[in-house]
Amino acid sequence: MRLVLQLIARLALIVVLCLATAAVWVTIDAYRSVDRATAATADRVSQALEALYWRELLLRSSRRSEHLLPVPEWRTIETMKLIAPGICVQFQPQAAFEKPLCGQSKGLGQAPPHWFAATVQTLLGDHAAVAQSISARSTTAGTVSAIADPDAAIQLAWQRIQDSFGVALAMALAIGLLASLAIAHALAPARAIVAALQRMADGEHRPALPRFRSMELAMIGQAVTELGNRLAQATEQRAALTERLLDIRDDERRALARELHDEFGQNLTAILAFASTIEAESAPQHKRVAQDARMITQAVTHLMACLRGTLSRLRRPLAEELGLEAGLIALTENCQHAARPTIRLDLQGDLADIQGPVAVTAYRVAQECLTNALRHATASEISLKVERRSGPDGALLICIEDDGGGDAAPLAQSSGFGLTGIRERIAAVGGSLSIVSATRGLSVAATIPLAA
Repeated sequence: MRLVLQLIARLALIVVLCLATAAVWVTIDAYRSVDRATAATADRVSQALEALYWRELLLRSSRRSEHLLPVPEWRTIETMKLIAPGICVQFQPQAAFEKPLCGQSKGLGQAPPHWFAATVQTLLGDHAAVAQSISARSTTAGTVSAIADPDAAIQLAWQRIQDSFGVALAMALAIGLLASLAIAHALAPARAIVAALQRMADGEHRPALPRFRSMELAMIGQAVTELGNRLAQATEQRAALTERLLDIRDDERRALARELHDEFGQNLTAILAFASTIEAESAPQHKRVAQDARMITQAVTHLMACLRGTLSRLRRPLAEELGLEAGLIALTENCQHAARPTIRLDLQGDLADIQGPVAVTAYRVAQECLTNALRHATASEISLKVERRSGPDGALLICIEDDGGGDAAPLAQSSGFGLTGIRERIAAVGGSLSIVSATRGLSVAATIPLAA
């Protein structure tokens, strides 16, 4: 899962938890606000009745105090204005058939769901009644008792949640959206870092990275740049070392070719001359000796042919002497025999000016692949295609394909001397090699940069 999505999912979870916490807090606050409204109502009504009590006591001094209250005048509209919505007030001592005086509860909103009412009632419990004496200086003045209507209290809590939750939800969505955009913008440079790492894996060891404003991303980018520089240096050193080893091996091959020509060639020539002399001077009665000398001549001739083939492979490649194009033509002509498969050479582009390591590498790749195809495959046709691609990233493409069947997987993992050698040569010039299955056989493709 992408990091941006993970952070957004965590942010969404935090927003949901905050919304749930806010809903619980609003519910508790709304439910407890009813208790505060009950106490405030009891206090307001008691103060109003206290003023009424003392006014009646002063104006009607002929009446006894126990006959002053309750009086019909206390249940008035003025008193109703003092009662909070959903609160009921009862005067003590209570007159016969007197009902509590309750505040208006029709404007509190819609009735809450049953599950909400049951949950609030179970968790928060009932509201306690609040009793307030009318006058602290007279115990006979009476008491005001205020209590909240349970249904009205739950209805008020539900309305408060609806009013607050809508605003909170809109703010949460806005914060979540803006935070998600901020997270996506902050992590956008990570794509550049990942792309740079992918280019490094593809061979571009010094990818260009933009400047990052974030200190952490800047440190990561600096580490990637340093890693790319070290990898490029290591690759260059490896290529130089491989090229040096190849030069040393070529020098050893040429030295070995001279030794074989000077020592084995002369000795085999001498043996061939002795055998021919023995065969020619043998008396007719020594037919057995003449036959043995003829067999020695044949064996030496075969050894000399093998030696010439070995010397041709050990000496300087024809690409250095004749050029790449002439060397490839000569190579295919030397490999082409009547009893062997047909070799088709396809040269595309101008190959005349290709020299140096590129020409030698291309020639050796073609030589090794043709030798393997002729030696191991039962092919009837072999195709050798060499194409020069122009442009700023010019390269030389070599493709050898046969119709002799075979499995590409074990060949691609082979550690034989031939394939190992061409892999080393191609790596030394910064190229690439691929071995895949073709329509009826195998296809070996090599890409060699012309700038090598």
